[in-house]
Amino acid sequence: MDIGICIASDITDIDYCVRAEALGYSHAWFADSQMLWSDCYACLALAATKTTTIKLGTGVAITGTRPAAVNAASIATINSLAPGRTFFGVGAGNTAMRVMGLPPQKINAFGDYLETVKPLLKGDEAEMRHQGQQIPIQHIMPDRGFVNFKDPIPMYVSGFGPRSLSLAGRYGDGAVLGMPSDAATMENIWLMLEKDRAEKLDRNQFYTTALTAMMVLDSGEAIDSERVKNSCGAMAMAALHYSYDQFRNFGHQPAAAFHEIWEDYCTLLGEYPEERRHQRIHMGHNCWVLPEELHFLTPKLLQSTCFIGTQDQLLEKLHQLSAAGLNQVMTLPNLDSRIECLERIAEDIIPFM
Repeated sequence: MDIGICIASDITDIDYCVRAEALGYSHAWFADSQMLWSDCYACLALAATKTTTIKLGTGVAITGTRPAAVNAASIATINSLAPGRTFFGVGAGNTAMRVMGLPPQKINAFGDYLETVKPLLKGDEAEMRHQGQQIPIQHIMPDRGFVNFKDPIPMYVSGFGPRSLSLAGRYGDGAVLGMPSDAATMENIWLMLEKDRAEKLDRNQFYTTALTAMMVLDSGEAIDSERVKNSCGAMAMAALHYSYDQFRNFGHQPAAAFHEIWEDYCTLLGEYPEERRHQRIHMGHNCWVLPEELHFLTPKLLQSTCFIGTQDQLLEKLHQLSAAGLNQVMTLPNLDSRIECLERIAEDIIPFM
């Protein structure tokens, strides 16, 4: 199994990616949320010039904020700088869209987008839907180094529900997943990936990646220690942000692990004006935890949203998931503790995978 990192794109901290390469991480996924972080493609361009082996890509690029032609040309530009080690992660934009008070792209439009962008990533002609028209589009000057389509750019589609996972299986070279709890959950994911296909996926070729915050516990360390909270708290809160959006927009009830804090969390967010609440929900998103939210980091929340355990526990579960077809785990720790987390995983996990 590969171990990668997901990065809250920061144009001033490309050395984090450089350090990850030196420590043996396989992939660096630069996140794309225009109202939260630096531009992911600007960060990827710098990272491409400062690294030589680590694979680089979007983690994930958003369909609702960038037309298919723009995303295709952008990642093909990175492929000119990092030929053969560039990939394209793509999703409908749960955070990037919601932080602007907008919903993610609807599933049918997402499918149309994937159908359009897939040939564009190869330099081929695609059909673009625009105001009721089908317009043929293609990069018409690919041969002078502006972009690189000669080296393949695999497309990894983000999917968390049955319909998006089905699209990932239909259009993607791989899928970006939430962290499966066990091998049985991973097998169920494969069934959803294969739902709308005439034949089963080749599990040796289709590349699967799960996003989490990985934390190696010291002997006897509690699941909710300050060190754990300072390393995994932002990921745990991001899951709570997502659940609140699902409840607010669709009436979906939260996971059982959230029940003991749910009423208090809703009360806290309810203090903010409705017309600007979308700005408050995602404050600190996958970077840090706001002081008034620290008490929500219960053992149940941390355990259910992050990948936490002793070295032996984590390795056992990783090997089980690898056998079930999970190819990579990418970790996204809190911003302030990211180097410490990176080095601990590099010491305790990567050599044994």
